[in-house]
Amino acid sequence: MMLEVSHLKVSYDRVLALSDVSIQVPQGQIVALVGGNGNGKSTTLRAIAGLNGVDAGQIVFDGQPIHRKAAHQRVPLGLSLVPEGRRLFPRLSVRRNLELGAFTRKDPHEVAAGIDEMFALFPILKEREAQQAGTMSGGEQQMLAIARGLMARPKLLMLDEPSWGIAPKFVARVLEVIQQINQQGVSVLLVEQNLQKALGIAHYGYVIQTGRIVMEGTGQALLHDDRIKKAYLGL
Repeated sequence: MMLEVSHLKVSYDRVLALSDVSIQVPQGQIVALVGGNGNGKSTTLRAIAGLNGVDAGQIVFDGQPIHRKAAHQRVPLGLSLVPEGRRLFPRLSVRRNLELGAFTRKDPHEVAAGIDEMFALFPILKEREAQQAGTMSGGEQQMLAIARGLMARPKLLMLDEPSWGIAPKFVARVLEVIQQINQQGVSVLLVEQNLQKALGIAHYGYVIQTGRIVMEGTGQALLHDDRIKKAYLGL
């Protein structure tokens, strides 16, 4: 199992954000964590990445407990987060943003090869190589954020709302790339408000509500569940 999160509990200023979250990401699979705004999706990812403190529960990554490790100690283990809102360095070039994503890698030739791989995966980034990241469109910035996350050569790539604020044509491309990345052997944990898009590509999914997991199943089973259709899809 690539990731095992057990009975995770997280609070902010004594206000409970996650009360009981248990999820698993098998090696080589896309797992979606879906639900409405404010229910704990992003908090779960941030806790796994080490950006939020954990009150209780356990996080095991690739067989190793990591919930007591600092965030910067988790990245070299193979854990990479593409945060909501992208969080790029807007005044730096596309290439420089990619280089900063490879901070755990010491060999400059390896870093250069990684950038070439990202340019092959996202040709638009090659065209924008010297352009400041903040001057690109939302969709192009999202592709750069994903590419930067991949520069760390993760075993597990966590994506927080990758379709947020981007045009539909870019959403389709981002979803294609997520599947392509997964086919190359990278496990994916996808947080996405758009249930149809997320569950449509996920092998397995979890539904989170008010800080706890309320449903789980294969992506297709959840997508066709009448309760999901009624509660989240308005059908």
